[in-house]
Amino acid sequence: MRKVVFICFVSLCFCFAAKPDLMLLEEWKDQNVSGWLMSEKMDGVRAYWDGQKLISRGGVVFAAPTWFTEGFPPFAVDGELWSKRGEFSKIVSIVKKQEPHEGWKEIAFYAFDVPLESGGLVQRLVKLEYYLKLNQADYLHIAKQVTCKDNDDLQRFLSEVEQGGGEGVVVRNPDAKYVAKRDPNALKVKRFYDAECVVTALHPGEGKYKKVLGSLTCQNDEGVRFDIGSGFSDEERKNPPAIGTKITYKYKETTSNQKPRFPVYVRIKEEI
Repeated sequence: MRKVVFICFVSLCFCFAAKPDLMLLEEWKDQNVSGWLMSEKMDGVRAYWDGQKLISRGGVVFAAPTWFTEGFPPFAVDGELWSKRGEFSKIVSIVKKQEPHEGWKEIAFYAFDVPLESGGLVQRLVKLEYYLKLNQADYLHIAKQVTCKDNDDLQRFLSEVEQGGGEGVVVRNPDAKYVAKRDPNALKVKRFYDAECVVTALHPGEGKYKKVLGSLTCQNDEGVRFDIGSGFSDEERKNPPAIGTKITYKYKETTSNQKPRFPVYVRIKEEI
């Protein structure tokens, strides 16, 4: 049984549990994924249902209302708290609050695996499908999986998702077991890579950006420093991320000296 620790400061109560052991995605590098299952990569907040409570990948127990998790199964489920494309910040603001609230009605828990069940992915999901036929859980859905005919089919699906404002695609070997680490049988497919870095300097812009942020310098986990000057909204240029803040950026490839080419700011990295 997982140990839950309660730490209280004044009237606020932060509830933590052991960090769940989760499957992590590797990058797709033109492997043949014919016959694999593909689904949209949801740009939400990862969550693990342990049979009693929803836990973040960092070990925070979400303050989900009892009506939100009513009907959830007595077994573990891995998935994403999500609403629709382009609402990442809104989703984070909902799930970060430390008390249950009505905002949870705007999101749902989308399951993409049943980690402790034996067999391949299809077999594991069948257990959840059968459970949901017998039990009503209004805020629990199974993420739609589509069989990939070949790599051209994958590219068509990726284009469809991206044109609709989606983040990318996940492809998974339907026969593989659930592995709680980076797994070559579970791949993320994007036209851009994404990564994190820490802001080390802010630089004023020129022209219409003369009095606001023009670009920032950051350093990634490999110690490489580079500038990012695009991807910021007007509001973010007026109120840029502070020095020391971890941010997410995207890029197409790296140069010979390991700097990302065409880095684009995405958002502040939310630690949950």
